[in-house]
Amino acid sequence: MTGAEARARYLDWLARERRAAANTVEAYGRDLGDFLGFLAGHLGEEPGLEALAGLRAADLRAFLAARAASGAGAATRARQLAAIRGFLRFLAKNSGIEPIALANIRGPRLKPPVPRALTAGQALEAAAKVGEVHDPARAERPAEQAARDIALFTLLYGCGLRIAEALSLDVRDAPLPGGGSGLRVTGKGAKQRLVPVLPAVRQAIADYLALRPGAVPGEPLFLGARGARLDPAVAQKSLRDYRRLAGLPEHATPHALRHSFATHLLGGGADLRAIQELLGHASLSTTQRYTAVDAAGLLATWKKAHPRAD
Repeated sequence: MTGAEARARYLDWLARERRAAANTVEAYGRDLGDFLGFLAGHLGEEPGLEALAGLRAADLRAFLAARAASGAGAATRARQLAAIRGFLRFLAKNSGIEPIALANIRGPRLKPPVPRALTAGQALEAAAKVGEVHDPARAERPAEQAARDIALFTLLYGCGLRIAEALSLDVRDAPLPGGGSGLRVTGKGAKQRLVPVLPAVRQAIADYLALRPGAVPGEPLFLGARGARLDPAVAQKSLRDYRRLAGLPEHATPHALRHSFATHLLGGGADLRAIQELLGHASLSTTQRYTAVDAAGLLATWKKAHPRAD
């Protein structure tokens, strides 16, 4: 088996068995391509399964050093190391090679970025008015596409979903007025969670589906202009176009609506464990990043209001 064949097999497993997001599979594919390309020069030949089995920790450190010398940042190198770890563990388990001592390899230390949330007013505006970017003179189905985007972004802010989670929903999953108490979402690693759905979210989705008479349960909930499942890039462009039209900050993205959901819940007194469950975070430490956002907001309020803040 060549290194390229092993890479293709791993990526297929990642997508099919682990149900990793398409963006994750694509990024890991690039990272492993960089790694295999480095090994070709480092080892003097295209690496095959035997060469991969004979790798040492020093070879991986040499790759990370080469990436650093080429200007790759700490976050990029940490992601690439994670991709390589997963790849080599997959080969050890499925191809009979001896596992490499990966525990001895330390990646670059990362300072987790503080999530950038929108204000409540900005998030509500983005969700409610994003449909304005669909020009009736240019869009194929402007009313339906506008209602679709409003429903999608209202869902992201109202339920804290990742955009991939929202776009994977089918019509049968749609939370409609009078329906069940929650929405079952399949997140990273195929883990499922139940999230409550606000009446405003249910109504936005109902308004959108009213413009799709005859929609069957197995169809994607959010459709693109050509009738296929909506592409994340198209949804991201809609919000990007609207934020420029409305003068919203550059970090007004679909994922910022998820950050806003968590930040506003925390600011309203929600329990951190409950927010962890709603977001589908495997570790509480991931959710704890939002306490930094809330603390920053409190400090800004204090500076504005306290008479001795200056």
